Amino acid sequence: MELTEIMLGDRKVPVVEGGYYDRYRMNPDLDEIQRDPAVGDLTFFRRMPKRIADSAFGPMWTPNFYYRTGSAQLLFAAPLSRLRAHLPAPLEPVRVLPGIGPIALALYRYEVCDNDPYNEVGVAAVVHDPRRKASALGVIDDVRRRVNYAHVLALPVNTEIARLRGVDGYNLPKWRTDIDVNVAGEVHARVAGPDGRTDIEVRAKLPAIRRLPSESRFSTTQLVHTLDGTWHETTTQANPLAIGARILPSDVRLHRGTGPLNDLLTDLGLSRPLRMEVMPEAQLVLHLPRPLAL
Repeated sequence: MELTEIMLGDRKVPVVEGGYYDRYRMNPDLDEIQRDPAVGDLTFFRRMPKRIADSAFGPMWTPNFYYRTGSAQLLFAAPLSRLRAHLPAPLEPVRVLPGIGPIALALYRYEVCDNDPYNEVGVAAVVHDPRRKASALGVIDDVRRRVNYAHVLALPVNTEIARLRGVDGYNLPKWRTDIDVNVAGEVHARVAGPDGRTDIEVRAKLPAIRRLPSESRFSTTQLVHTLDGTWHETTTQANPLAIGARILPSDVRLHRGTGPLNDLLTDLGLSRPLRMEVMPEAQLVLHLPRPLAL
């Protein structure tokens, strides 16, 4: 595909020539996009009108729409002591067993979105809502409401606009590298290290997948992080259209090579997988960060 340069704030960034960002600058004409056969039904997005908000790049349209995505999230066990060493106060990791907390390894394939297709792999600690006292009842309530809280520890991507928006706009630990993600037929992802060789690679069989009516299993993830020296939260809303899950999956293969992700997972003391959830088809909405009073 051909690239062209656009201005993002005062920065020149390469984007797909004639792609969604080049044409719409985050303010799409949904009636026009609806004619794209790769998009699907847009009712979910029509319920969330965009607005202009201040950002690190100046006034920007928000939220960001991801019209067609596929993802897999694997929860691994890790020692709470290792997790706490990577979390700034007052964040507290969720406990699933005595001395054990979950680490999320998330694999994303964004096939159609406002800032053009890209892949992403994230490592995040699952944390308690920092505005209330950590408790098992709080976790149960969050599960009931399908709300998760997480602190991102690493988030490599494979396009420059995704890296720049994530670093400057959200203060997330993003860097650019080669990433392959597939959640059709099997779960597979490979992230390249600085030398081009494998940093990490994941393989697993798909769980049984079921189709869902749109907006029947709506969920929210709150990313808790700092921006400009103050605490913020970034909201991601997911509308799964196909989903499958498995508890204690025995077929997950995590190949560890050399690179920053491998080093992080080693430092976290990653052990056995606790749960795998796959969404071969979903729609997502990503909002700009907002201040969080702690």
